[in-house]
Amino acid sequence: MDIVLVHGAGGRPTTWSAVQPLLTARGHRLFTVTNPMTSLADDIAETAAALAGTSGPVLLAGHSYGGAVITGVGRDPRVKGLVYVAAFGPDEGETVNGIVERYEPAEISTYMRRGPNGEWKSQASPEFWAEIGPDLSAGQRAVVEAEGRQADDLIFTQATGVPAWRSLPSWYLVADDDRTLRPEIQNFMAVRMKATVEHVPGSHYTTLVRPERVADLIHRAALAVGGAV
Repeated sequence: MDIVLVHGAGGRPTTWSAVQPLLTARGHRLFTVTNPMTSLADDIAETAAALAGTSGPVLLAGHSYGGAVITGVGRDPRVKGLVYVAAFGPDEGETVNGIVERYEPAEISTYMRRGPNGEWKSQASPEFWAEIGPDLSAGQRAVVEAEGRQADDLIFTQATGVPAWRSLPSWYLVADDDRTLRPEIQNFMAVRMKATVEHVPGSHYTTLVRPERVADLIHRAALAVGGAV
């Protein structure tokens, strides 16, 4: 099946580097994007453009903020299902900021820094990794730091349209030790979208530290919406 993998804020396609070979080995055709992170609308448009290369039914998988992106892109009739990995699943009219502001700030907020034009980027440090990504190896941390990008405020403050999860089957992998997107927020969104829910231990870097579990869930979702591979 054709699967489009969408990274989160500050990320790149290497978010999925540990998951991709596992899915490829199961016969899936994979597509990744490098979203501009200039606004939610821009990122939806960039990811939607990737659908032009697909040849059949499509499954979308989003990590973190990437969940807000697939929530919009999934309105395309080629998309048959959605997989959220420790990801945002906003409802119509909601913003990413609006969701998190209803809860106590996550630990990541201590390390977020604002640029001169309102853009955001996390500030990595030994303290950051000890609290936010303690389960990443030194090599993984180095890659995340080297590839980290700023994200414009509009990706967090632009409202969502009609969410695709209202009409598509959805799956959600909750990271139970997440200090970036609080697990209680993940659980709320997963229940609201009536997703098939699974839980894994570990930090927000789920695709890197639990790639087998991520790939297993995506594979099962692909079988459910697209038939045998």
